[in-house]
Amino acid sequence: MLITGAGGFAGGHLAEACLAAGDEVVALSRGAEERTPPGAHSIALDLADLDATRAAVRDAAPAAVFHLAARASVAESWKRPDEALSANVATTLSVLEAVRIEAPAARAVVVGSGEEYGPPDRLPVVEEAALRPQNPYAVSKAAADLLAGMYADAHGLAVVRTRSFNHAGPGQSPTYVVASLTRQVAEGLRAGDSPVRVVSGNPDARRDFTDVRDVARAYRLLAERAAPGAYNVCSGRTASVHDLLESLRAVVGVEIDHVVDPALVRAHEVMEIRGSHVRLTSSTGWEPELPRARPLADTVAWWTSALDSGDAPE
Repeated sequence: MLITGAGGFAGGHLAEACLAAGDEVVALSRGAEERTPPGAHSIALDLADLDATRAAVRDAAPAAVFHLAARASVAESWKRPDEALSANVATTLSVLEAVRIEAPAARAVVVGSGEEYGPPDRLPVVEEAALRPQNPYAVSKAAADLLAGMYADAHGLAVVRTRSFNHAGPGQSPTYVVASLTRQVAEGLRAGDSPVRVVSGNPDARRDFTDVRDVARAYRLLAERAAPGAYNVCSGRTASVHDLLESLRAVVGVEIDHVVDPALVRAHEVMEIRGSHVRLTSSTGWEPELPRARPLADTVAWWTSALDSGDAPE
């Protein structure tokens, strides 16, 4: 297995799942600053460098290629739209070209985002829905999605494209909502606060969350069983910040003082986004298995350990 972005959140969980299954994992990384799971063979390179990427794919001779590396922050994409667009499209092109030339029999999973759909016309969102990306990051992922589809059609490659909705679990950056809430709870518990103060944006907007370990399992199954095409990776059920905090109260056993910060409330918030995983399930047999409480409890525990060791990401 060859994985780009194995030093990231979902990529790290995917690499761990592959290693646990006995797969040999080659991780293409940006260098020493990008951590990869123990047991993976790491190769440092610039993914936009086609010659270097070709050489890595040729040497790895992978049966499957998972492309997760990306500039993934929506907020950063607004600040630097040129970098989000150029990086995400260029690296996807480089990986696809390398597979086409050096490993045309490999199955490729190009990981995209549910952000590609934009505001939904109807729920749940299905793969036939129009792509109407509403931020530079989403535009870059839609472009990469279209590029991957073209490589499947024009070159006959076995390319699967995912449109992955929100996922959560241990190791995620606190720029994402579940990681932010669980970090604040972990910090409050360490300080002995009661109640624990938690600050958020809109408490009522509902999003489709999946445990990242279920997401990693979906990617492996897509590589093994799915025909080329686009697949939503999602739970099909939604939760609001209010729901998440109620679950945190229950699983951690602490009272929470919830404060809504107007500065964190997005203008023109889409109040509910929910996907359909019918195509994924019918093609692979995948179903989300881990309940909402599991990533919340595990992520609070992960934050507690990371804060105790001084290794918590900012």
